[in-house]
Amino acid sequence: MRSNKKLAGAGLVTAIAASLCCITPVLALIAGTSGIASTFSWLEPFRPYLIGLTIVVLVFAWYQKLKPRSQEEIECACEDDDLAGKAGKPSFRQSKTSLGIVTVFAALMLAFPLYADVFYPKYNKQIMVVDKADIQTIEFTISGMTCNGCAEHVKHEVNKLDGIIAVNASYENGNAIVEFDQTRASNIQIEKTINSTGYKVTGQSRRNH
Repeated sequence: MRSNKKLAGAGLVTAIAASLCCITPVLALIAGTSGIASTFSWLEPFRPYLIGLTIVVLVFAWYQKLKPRSQEEIECACEDDDLAGKAGKPSFRQSKTSLGIVTVFAALMLAFPLYADVFYPKYNKQIMVVDKADIQTIEFTISGMTCNGCAEHVKHEVNKLDGIIAVNASYENGNAIVEFDQTRASNIQIEKTINSTGYKVTGQSRRNH
C-alpha cells in the first residue's frame, strides 16, 4: 500500500514536470514577474518522456490497486493497520478515490499546454492612428517559446505598450508579428519587452501592408 502511494506521488510529480515549461508563464502572470516565464523552457524536449513516464507510473499504480490481493498481502496489510491502530479503516490516501483524484489532476497537468491561454486576458484595444503611413508591421523571430502559454505571455506583455495595434504570437512558428504606431512605439522597445519575458528575439523583419 505504501508503494502505491509512492507511485501516485511520482505520477503527480512527473505530470507537473511535463508541463512546467507552460505552467511557469501563467505563474509569472499571476505574480507579475515576467522574467521567470521561460525558466523551465529547457524541459520541453523531455516532455514526451515525462508524459510517458507519468502514464506508466499511474497505470501501474491502478494495477496495484485493482489487482486481487493474495492472502499473504491481506494479512500483511492487516498487520500494518493494527500497528497504526486503524484496523478496518484504510486511510484516504490509500483509497481508490485518492488515486482517482491524483489521476485526474495529473491528466489536467499533462493537458495544461492546450488550455494555458485561457488564463490570459483578451485585449480589444482601440488605437487611433492619425496617419496610416505611421503604421508599421514587424515580425520578430523568438526562441524559447514552447506552448500557447508562452506565446500568450509574449502577446500579453507587448500589448501593454502604448501604440500597439495588434500582436500575433506563435510558438509553432517561433515568432510574433506586431502591428504598431511607430510614432508611439518602436521596434527596439518591443524587442526589449519580449526579451524581458525571458524569451529571446533572434531576428526581426519588416512586413509590407
